[in-house]
Amino acid sequence: MTEKTLIKIEDILNGRKNGESIQVRGWIYRTRSSGNIVFTVLRDATGTVQATVKKGNLPDPEFKDAEKALLESSVEVKGTVKEDKRAPGGYEMQVTGFHVVHFAEPFPITKDQSPELLMDLRHLWIRSQRLSSILKIRSTVVGAIHQFFRSQGFLEFDAPVLQPNQCEGGSTLFEVKYYENKTFLSQSWQLYAEAAVFGLEKIYNMGPTFRAERSKTSRHLSEFWMAEMEAAWMELPDIVKIAKDEIRFILKEVLEHNVRDLVVLNCDKDKLRTIAESEFPTITYTKALEILKEKEHMDVEWGKDLRTVEEDNLMKHFTIPVVVTNYPLEIMAFYKPKDPKDPKTALCFDMLAPEGYGEIIGGSQRSLDIEDMKQRLLAMGEKVENYEWYFDLRRYGSVPHSGYGVGVERVVAWICGIDNIKDAIPFPRTILRFRP
Repeated sequence: MTEKTLIKIEDILNGRKNGESIQVRGWIYRTRSSGNIVFTVLRDATGTVQATVKKGNLPDPEFKDAEKALLESSVEVKGTVKEDKRAPGGYEMQVTGFHVVHFAEPFPITKDQSPELLMDLRHLWIRSQRLSSILKIRSTVVGAIHQFFRSQGFLEFDAPVLQPNQCEGGSTLFEVKYYENKTFLSQSWQLYAEAAVFGLEKIYNMGPTFRAERSKTSRHLSEFWMAEMEAAWMELPDIVKIAKDEIRFILKEVLEHNVRDLVVLNCDKDKLRTIAESEFPTITYTKALEILKEKEHMDVEWGKDLRTVEEDNLMKHFTIPVVVTNYPLEIMAFYKPKDPKDPKTALCFDMLAPEGYGEIIGGSQRSLDIEDMKQRLLAMGEKVENYEWYFDLRRYGSVPHSGYGVGVERVVAWICGIDNIKDAIPFPRTILRFRP
């Protein structure tokens, strides 16, 4: 095939090649034969198009190959593009050449397969139109995060994945043998990012995160990706504003670049556009409890964290993301400081997505009080001496600083409207699954 005539399927669907003789290459998405005609739907990374193969319009051996080729056979096809409103996408190819690059064996995935089988065959199911659309949106989300922070003057900073300290709770650490010692997989880049902001001031990162949470819910993964930011001279209100701006920017990028994928997933584009153009409200944890009591008749004891059920019921009363601040200090991580205006609460926030998708961002201002952090670590059973390097950051020219992390898979799941976060990542790792 010549590069001059080789095109992507999206060029056909956009109507730019009507009446032209072109060539495409890809895989057989659907196929059926009827006498001297083979109706084949071809797919590539950009879309699907119907190709009509009529006997007599191409060499006889090629027609026989078209009859024989099964689903997922890889092919190179040439023909003329014709508008046909009956065809998927409104166009079809009238085939004049059909070359099978590889004849596939009978494909093991058929309709109505169980979720577990699809997970076992994830290496093949990842080709599906649904997962392809989700992963395209994921790519846009990740690209938007990079674009957003770089446009705001942030520098990308990479922290080690192997770390000796816990950041989000020792019970969720993955232990790793490190030569003759042991270390842990990263729960967050945060502690190292705090070291970097005293030189770089505004930084961000996109990296893998590991939490050994013994949870089997549709919201949890053992390995996921988090986009984190940290900035010197910023306090809680500053990062809350950045977080809201970031999510709106991500939505606008998806709406600009992934319309066809949103259609495949039956997503409501107008709803996403409304959210992208809205101001997200901010409420306190205490106010959230008041809403739950008044509107849901849920009497949640002050001081308890919001579980999935509380978050879901709270978000019944919002159609856009909501920022919740000032959670109880006693249930927060050791590095989250008390609010001087309300000492029983911490200078922290979560952003909750509507429609049952829960927390998509978590962050806080960072404590500057070494003694308070030591006492809280001791209460958790941690070895304070392991954090001396972290306390050095407060001893030598400390300044107010803050940061947050965005759960990439949770944002993707929310935008795509998918039921289970496992479909928001190519190969999910959970408490029960670490292969393929």
